[in-house]
Amino acid sequence: VQLVESGGGLVQAGGSLRLSCAYSGSTISINAMNWYRQAPGKQRELVATITNTGGYIYYADSVKGRLTISRDDAKNTMYLQVNSLKPADTAVYCCTAQDLQVRNVWGQGTQDTVSS
Repeated sequence: VQLVESGGGLVQAGGSLRLSCAYSGSTISINAMNWYRQAPGKQRELVATITNTGGYIYYADSVKGRLTISRDDAKNTMYLQVNSLKPADTAVYCCTAQDLQVRNVWGQGTQDTVSS
């Protein structure tokens, strides 16, 4: 599986971003997909998960209510909509594809910077 993120950039606080994660290759092996982020000087944080059927969705408490994860298998793309952006949302956002053995393939990441 190969993953490519896009959609990052510089946004003012209060704005929105939609990140995309295009997946290709052996996509049949994907059981779930995740978005992680790592802010400067902080540990990497799992912010959202969606299973391959969309039947289970998880959001971290730190972002609940402001994020929406979704996927369009017809386009082989997963999305992360982030609303009401805060400077604390500044981070590198990475998507992962996870198989049944909970092994993750990582994308290269996309930088999101939120200015106050």
